[in-house]
Parts: sequence; C-alpha cells; structure tokens
Amino acid sequence: MNFSKQLPPGLPWLVRRTGTNLFPAVTVFLAARILSLVTDIKVSRVALVLLAIFSVPVVYVARYHLRRWRVRRAAARAGAVLPPEWRGEAFGGVDIVKRTVNGFQNGYLGEGFWDRIDELGHLHAITALGETTYATNDAHVMKSILATNFADFEKGEEFRDTVNTVLGMGVFNTDGELWKFHRQMTRPYFSRDRISHFELFDRHADVAIRKMKDRFGSGHALDFQDLISRFTIDSATEFLFGACVHSLKTDLPYAYNDPIAPGGGVTSVLGGHPGRGAAERFAAAFAGAQHVITMRNRVGWPWHLQELVRDRSAEHMRVVDAFLKPILADAIAKNRGAQAQAGLGAEGKAGDEDETLLDHLVKLTKDPVVLHDETLNILLAGRDTTAATLTFAVYMMCLYPEVCKRLRAEILETVGPTRMPTFEDVRSMKYLRAVINETLRLYPVVPFNIRVANKDTTLPNPKPNAPRVFVPAGTTVAYSTFFMQRRKEYWGPDAEHFDPDRWLDERLNKYFTKNPFIFVPFNAGPRICLGQQFAYNEMSFFLTRLLQTFSSMELDLSAQPPEARPPAEWARAEGQKGKEKIFPKTHLSMYVHGGLWVKMTEAERDA
Repeated sequence: MNFSKQLPPGLPWLVRRTGTNLFPAVTVFLAARILSLVTDIKVSRVALVLLAIFSVPVVYVARYHLRRWRVRRAAARAGAVLPPEWRGEAFGGVDIVKRTVNGFQNGYLGEGFWDRIDELGHLHAITALGETTYATNDAHVMKSILATNFADFEKGEEFRDTVNTVLGMGVFNTDGELWKFHRQMTRPYFSRDRISHFELFDRHADVAIRKMKDRFGSGHALDFQDLISRFTIDSATEFLFGACVHSLKTDLPYAYNDPIAPGGGVTSVLGGHPGRGAAERFAAAFAGAQHVITMRNRVGWPWHLQELVRDRSAEHMRVVDAFLKPILADAIAKNRGAQAQAGLGAEGKAGDEDETLLDHLVKLTKDPVVLHDETLNILLAGRDTTAATLTFAVYMMCLYPEVCKRLRAEILETVGPTRMPTFEDVRSMKYLRAVINETLRLYPVVPFNIRVANKDTTLPNPKPNAPRVFVPAGTTVAYSTFFMQRRKEYWGPDAEHFDPDRWLDERLNKYFTKNPFIFVPFNAGPRICLGQQFAYNEMSFFLTRLLQTFSSMELDLSAQPPEARPPAEWARAEGQKGKEKIFPKTHLSMYVHGGLWVKMTEAERDA
C-alpha cells in the first residue's frame, strides 16, 4: 500500500516546500554562526530572527526575477519571442485567482481565466502567485502541443499531484513509458466493433425509455441528464466489469417544485446523498471527487494548504473504492480459475465477443492498483463523454425542434419505428452524425485541458509571419477546445449558432476539411481517445431509440431549480451564451447545473 497516498495531499507538498523555502533562513543562521566563530562580530538574536524571516521572501522574489531574466535570454537565443502577458493588478496576481474561482463557480464557461483571450491574443501568458501559465485557443498551437510537438509536452507532475487521489496512475494521468503501457493494454479491446455492445446498449436503453414513458405519461417533468447518466454508468460498468450498478432500477428524482417529490427537492445521480441506493451513492461520489480535483486546478498551488489535514476527495473515494474492490477481486479470481482450468499462460488468448474490458486487462496484469486506476480512468471517459453529449444534444433539440423533427425522419426512414439499429444503420445516418458533431463542437465534453513543457521549446505564433513563441521547461499550457470550436475565424460568421448542416454542406470543405484541428472533442495526436468510435456508437444508438419512441420534446424551465437558472444578464450577451436556457458548468467534463428538465411526447404507433 502506498502510505503517502493515505496522507492528506497537502502535507507531503508542505514538507517538500518547507525544505526549499527555509533554505535561505537556514543559510542566515549558518552564516551568523560562522561569522561569530571566525570574527568577533556578534549578531543579536532579534536581528538574526528578523534577517532569517525576511530572507525567505527576498530570496523568493530574487529567484522569480532571475527566472524571468533567464527565460528572456533563452527566448532570444532561440530566436523566439515571449507571448503577451496578463499579470493582474493586485499583489501576486491574487485578483486573477479570485476572478478565476468566481468565474468557475458563478459565471459562464471559461469566464475568469479566459477573459482576455481575444484582447491579448490567442496565445498569451497569465502570471499569478508567482506561476506563469500559457493560455491558447489557437488550432495551430493546439496541433503542435497534441501532435507535431507531442514529445515536448506531457501531463506533468503538478497535474498528477492534483488528480492523483482520484485517478491514481491511470492512462489519463501518466506520461512516458507508463502511459504507453496503459495505452497498449486497452488499445486491442477498442480495435473493433462488437455486436455485444449494441445488445448491451439495447438492454439499458429499454429500461431508460420505459422510465421516461412512465414519467411523461403521468404528466411529470424528467431530468434527462440524470437519466442518461444512469444509462451510461449502467452501460459502462457492465461493459467494463461485467457487473452493472443498476442505477436505472432505483427511483428517478422529481423536480424541486413537484408536489410528488419525496421530502421535496431534487436528488439525482449526479448529486445524490448518502441515503440513496448504492448505485446512486457511487455515481454521486464519483462526481463529487471530480469536482474536488477541478477546484484544485482552479485555485492553483494554494489548494495544498486547504488540504493539510484532510483530503477533500477521500470521503468520495471511499465510496468509489468500496464499489470497485470486490469487482476487481472477483475478476482476478475468475481469470486465475480460467487459466488453471485451461492451462493457459499468463497472457491468455484473444478475447471473445462477450469479454469485458476487465476480463481483457486481468490477462495482462494482476496488480490490483493498476487495474483499479485503469478501470476508473476508462469509466470516467466512458460515462461522461456519452452522458454529457447526449444531454446537450437533447437540449439543442428542445431549442431547435426542426432539428429534432428532421433527425427523427431520418431514423424512421433508415431503421423504422421499432427495429434495433445496426452498425450499418448508424454509419449510414449522416444527419445523426452531424447532430452529434455539432453538439460536440459547441459543447465539447472536456472544454479545457492542459499540457506541460518537459523542456525548453517553441510554439507557433498566432500572429502571421511573427517569430515562434518560446515556452520554458515546466510551463503549463492551458488549451480550450470550447473557445476554439466557437471561433468565427475557423467556423464562419455563424460559429456560435447550432447548425448540423455545416457538417453536410459546402462549409464542411471550406472550414473543417482544410484544417481538421479546429474540431478535436476527442483530443488528437498520439493521445487521441481510444474509445471515440465506441462513444459515437453509444450516442447514436440511444438517440435512435429515443426518437423511435418520442416524436417531440421541450424544456420544462419551471422545473429548473432557481439557483441553477442562467443569470438574467446572460440574455444580453452575444452568441450562444445569450441563448442559454440552462446553466452549463464543468468539473473534468461538462454538465448542466441543476439538471436538464424536459417533457416529451410519445409517438403514436400504427394500429
């Protein structure tokens, strides 16, 4: 067992920093001692203590300015330039930190940290609390980070430190050879479509749609985000572990103002309480743990000071780990039994159609920590990608009923009103893929991400014909698919408008085909999402089943909790922000604050 992981994460950080930061004070005391030994000069204790105390900030400031001087020299030697910089008005850039945290908690997506991306340029520096971060929404810069200069960038030690208590050392939190190991473990499983996946989707979609029919038939609104999160977590846990949490079998939440709601208020799978079922506790704990590590990212290094005595993710992870532990133990025992019975070696044979991802992984390793971290990482991606995209797709179809009507017509023409769709059906429905892509363009599942330079390097300058931009080793580069995929320079004057036809008409060649890096919802380069096609299949399958069953849908804004409604001033904003009827937010991935409350009309069946 890793003992350091049992400590509050702020404590090891403080120990490491204390040694570094107290070095100047220790040097003062040693210098005074040597001075007293070799000369008759005596320094009073009061003066010595004051010198020691003031030496720490003095040396810190000196180091800061020395580092900036070295960076300027290194940039000049490389024939590169430094980007425009936002340093804030308060001491240490504290105002930027406050602005970022406030924007994350109360503002529209990206407000705070990304406020000056257009003013300062599409690649600029932000300095706060002595740390400099680069921010970009430029497609050429992101292509360099993710693909052409991939070897120069990694997730970085600070990111691993921030998310380690939740994601451990899984594929999303590792670099170098360990990342390659995780990637090679999972790649074969996602290398082909499996009929069993569609059968799995159909089982859980059937339960979800029955729940919807019951709720709408009784005249009540339904939180679609909660329902689809249940569908995806049930599908993902069965797909990953062969053990479904059956969250769809428990009661769905009612709106805060619905008189039938037990005890009043809303309890959803994204924000449940300990009194709910085990599946809901697991899902709520998983969401809560993600929120903790997202807040750490927003606060910056001072988050360690907030967790000196208590790991804020620990309570959530106890629930998550209690769910995972017996499943992992059973999978290891099952594999050992199968090997003993069949006389197979450690690697086993190629998986069959019904093999789960965990069945595949235990053939490669029996290390429970590796299995725990890897499956949790894949569960995060498998659940959140589909749940978020389907939530926002339904939201868009509520706002644009003509899109819903046209998509339903394509589904009925291709699949009919009752038949289960096949892989061929999904591939042939072009408008369905366009609706999904347009949703991912405006609402990418991971709207903000980071990489860290592992050596001095350069990035393309967004300014035409300007020298490349210097990136010192250790610099964090934050990049935003959310802002990039809404830029008019890349997508045309209607970039902030939801229009699936842009994926079918002349705009596809005009914008996307000539520069594919303007659309990277599944990442790009060597770290592109292995489960991309799996996600497209699952999303396409559920939307097909949904629109086979329901002919129209609408938002029930009265059911939206008051604290989760968009501020009135948003209506005066330009672009999609001014059109929002819900409050989009993000932890590691996007979601609708307070849920997406809808009503749907069941389609009439021919007699």
